[in-house]
Amino acid sequence: MYTQNIREGYMACKERRFLRWLYENTRLPVTLPYGGLPVKLRTYIGEPIPYDPNVTAEELVEKEMIDRNESCTAGQMPMSYFTCLAYILKEWTGVEHIEDYLSYAVYLLWVFFPLIIVFLLPGVILLFIYISIIFVHIYKRKNELKEAYSNDFWDGAKQMLATLWDGHARIWHGYELHGIENIPEGPGLIVFYHGATPVDYIYFMAKLLILQKRTCHVVADHFVFKLPGFKLLLDVLGVMHGPKEECVNTLKKGQLLAISPGGVREALFSDETYVIMWGNRKGFAQVAIDAKVPVIPMFTQNVREGIRTLGGIKIFRSLYEHLRLPVVPMYGGFPVKLRTFIGEPIPYEPNVTAEELTAKAKAAVQSLIDKHQKIPGNVFRALMERFQTRQKED
Repeated sequence: MYTQNIREGYMACKERRFLRWLYENTRLPVTLPYGGLPVKLRTYIGEPIPYDPNVTAEELVEKEMIDRNESCTAGQMPMSYFTCLAYILKEWTGVEHIEDYLSYAVYLLWVFFPLIIVFLLPGVILLFIYISIIFVHIYKRKNELKEAYSNDFWDGAKQMLATLWDGHARIWHGYELHGIENIPEGPGLIVFYHGATPVDYIYFMAKLLILQKRTCHVVADHFVFKLPGFKLLLDVLGVMHGPKEECVNTLKKGQLLAISPGGVREALFSDETYVIMWGNRKGFAQVAIDAKVPVIPMFTQNVREGIRTLGGIKIFRSLYEHLRLPVVPMYGGFPVKLRTFIGEPIPYEPNVTAEELTAKAKAAVQSLIDKHQKIPGNVFRALMERFQTRQKED
């Protein structure tokens, strides 16, 4: 008796010498099976070998082997997973020569597989964001009776989310935060360079919440508030659209506020040279002046090496300028080393103008880039920094 395609359904890593040696010494099935594909199975039962009183055991074994080989060759052709899949699809669809189409598709898949992975990895960040959204909704449903009687209703949710994101930061990027002592106990306006995604700011926010139990509010672009399902999470994390009056009020209440003056344009169209793209924006400086708070510069090393954009292609720049939506493709998601550096605060001066404070803030952020970032950025170098010894705080 023999079953056709039995080896294509499940296979074992028998070619691994260590596993073969282990089996020979322990006589235990230590090989690792894999597969479980829905291949076509046919069992063939051959003609019986009649009893012969004069046959020896060796001759009987030889006859059985010959008959079994004839059975195999009669019903079995050398088959791979691909052949089995083509056979199944042909039976299901009735399409002739489907193996030719499959062969071409598999070829294209192998050719473009690294490229596909590079463009899919940034989606992990979006996945984590939606996991956070689901969590806050579950948290709200589980604790809604306490909401009317507690001022710190969302504290538990924030701590859980901070732990989740801090774990991702440490595992995937070996994330470090330097200069946290430069953040004042009172209000302050944090100004930072915007990477392709704000993942470094999320890591910073999580670390700040864990270390100091403080929430840092942040100003986000209008399109973020139109994303499906984001509203509750944005409210919980203190993400705001503005306007200037709301930002000033937040600071006057003693809170921290973060703004990236470059915004989406800097995120999409800056590159591995880490060019600051603030244009003529100085509204953040006026907010700091009106609220009478210091400005704190912040920059994350290698943030452009983790995720990059195709912002150098003119058509994407043109689409953004017309739609004002982040339509530029991103790629990467590489586990590069990320270190966030917080510079010394620029103190409030009553006589300073918005233009002067903008220039000071830009120079402070540029100073952090010059000090901590090798230009141009390099993905391989940023990956290798994961294996360097922990950098001391400056």
